[in-house]
Amino acid sequence: MRIQKLSSHLANQIAAGEVVERPSSVAKELIENSLDAGSHQIEIEIEKGGSALIRVRDDGRGIHRDDLALALSRHATSKIASFEDLVQVATMGFRGEALPSIGSVARVAITSRFDGEDQAWKVAVDGGVASGEPEPASHPRGTTVEVRDLFFNTPARRKFMRAERTEFAHLEDVVRRIGLCRFDVGFKLSHDRKQVHHWRRADDEDGRRRRVAAICGSAFLENAVEIDIERSGMRLWGWVGLPTFSRSQADLQYFYVNGRMVKDKVIGHAVRQAYRDVMYHGRHAAFVLFFEIAPGEVDVNVHPTKHEVRFRESRMVHDFLFSSLHRSLAEVRPEGAVADGTSLPVTESAPLFPSSAAPVASLQTTAVRSNYSYNPGRQQGLGLAMAEQMRGYEALHGSDEAVAIAPQAAAAAAATVMADHGPEQAPPLGFAVAQLHGIYILAQNAQGLVLVDMHAAHERITYERMKQAWGGEGIRRQPLLVPESMAVTPKEAGLVDEHRETLHSLGLELDCAGPETVVIRAVPAILRASEVKQLVRDVLADLNELGHSQRVQERCNEILATMACHGAVRASRQLTIPEMNALLRDMESTERSGQCNHGRPTWVQLTMTELDALFMRGR
Repeated sequence: MRIQKLSSHLANQIAAGEVVERPSSVAKELIENSLDAGSHQIEIEIEKGGSALIRVRDDGRGIHRDDLALALSRHATSKIASFEDLVQVATMGFRGEALPSIGSVARVAITSRFDGEDQAWKVAVDGGVASGEPEPASHPRGTTVEVRDLFFNTPARRKFMRAERTEFAHLEDVVRRIGLCRFDVGFKLSHDRKQVHHWRRADDEDGRRRRVAAICGSAFLENAVEIDIERSGMRLWGWVGLPTFSRSQADLQYFYVNGRMVKDKVIGHAVRQAYRDVMYHGRHAAFVLFFEIAPGEVDVNVHPTKHEVRFRESRMVHDFLFSSLHRSLAEVRPEGAVADGTSLPVTESAPLFPSSAAPVASLQTTAVRSNYSYNPGRQQGLGLAMAEQMRGYEALHGSDEAVAIAPQAAAAAAATVMADHGPEQAPPLGFAVAQLHGIYILAQNAQGLVLVDMHAAHERITYERMKQAWGGEGIRRQPLLVPESMAVTPKEAGLVDEHRETLHSLGLELDCAGPETVVIRAVPAILRASEVKQLVRDVLADLNELGHSQRVQERCNEILATMACHGAVRASRQLTIPEMNALLRDMESTERSGQCNHGRPTWVQLTMTELDALFMRGR
């Protein structure tokens, strides 16, 4: 067949296949256009899941009468005029294909009143055929776009649409995602003339928190660390769910780059690494995070739907995200006390038996579910603002002849200390009063009762100290008595030469013995009993994909975690009161002490309010 130029109508329908997958993708394009127009209020009306009607109305700048026809033409946009604009793009949409593509597979009407004009105008297109010149219409400042009978002229596409409920669920998720990143805009969503959501503009911190709670649920906020970190021209802020508030599915993960929600392998890897030794097996983290970077450092036009991005310095971005999230989770202290000892206010506690999908945190309420914050500029320190600790705890650290204190005396001593110095000077985990079945420590703090799983807590403390000791010495290499050869691809052999210094820093000494052969001469000492060849293959795969690898660190941590588990105090061992208090103090000064090495919670809090409710006191 000879080469021929496609008609404009067919070209638009082909483009529609890229940007118009289902009603939700149409809504996304229209809402993003409204945002780019400077709107403060956007109303979305849906009928029959979006197949019958998608109407988006805004109060933005509007479209000039002379530009209405151009708005339905391919490669026409008000958002870029030069190549410099393209590489520095800061708007949500700029491809100039959405409206004509939508118009080629639906009946579209645009009514708009341009800012400063007295008259509104309307233009329509029916399956790619324009209705003629713009006509006068009645409309306030802003624009309304109506999309009716989606895919009416492409039945092959229409039959792939799902049930109305399913299509609306996808569309609602789009509105949620956009609503989470544009706090400065109010949104209304209705389906079949019934209001589904109404989110008012959020111009302050409280308003933003209300918006997040409305979209993600109040339980998420109560279980989240609020962060705001800026470094090297990059900023990461938002809310990170505690490891104990994990999910069975990755359904509460929102990550935005310069206001655009994306799913990127570099971002995903950094987040997973930050949670790697505090997340319960098979669970997923929850977060709402906003990453800001210079527009020229990220390419947002690598995918037609702009769901993927490409960073110019992906290694730098990865390290910033990982270190920021890793430290923010590590610095959380019991009862909201962070590294400098500041104890944040405790909010209303969650129900005793919450209905959220986080079984590993069923009782972890006020002390852990407070609205934490993390500021990396604060100084390090334990920050236990108390005038004195229990006599038995001092004896444990100052004498080898520490003796047990009777539970009654321990409870009385704890009450006396808090009465003398005030609740604000009591340590966050309080003072031990008893041990239950050789498994749990019962402690009294200012809020009420603390229950500690002593094995899980000691396991985390031991693990963190082993990591620090091992990290301080660096990765020691163990030369192999008999070097091992392994077959590799030419690309992998090139990676060995290219990343030789990185490999040395990981404790690996590799040499190329040919274009497809690598000789392993030394491995990290702690991993000498591991499957060496598989480790090398995994490291090379990471270097090829991400430019760096943390496989060695992960494998070493796994071994250290196993050693810590075996070295931790065993269940059924009877501890003295001073020993219990020593463990509580160590928990307060240890990073990630809220979870054991397997992601389970190490302690829970029962407030006096919750205890009173159990016994119906005050009713």
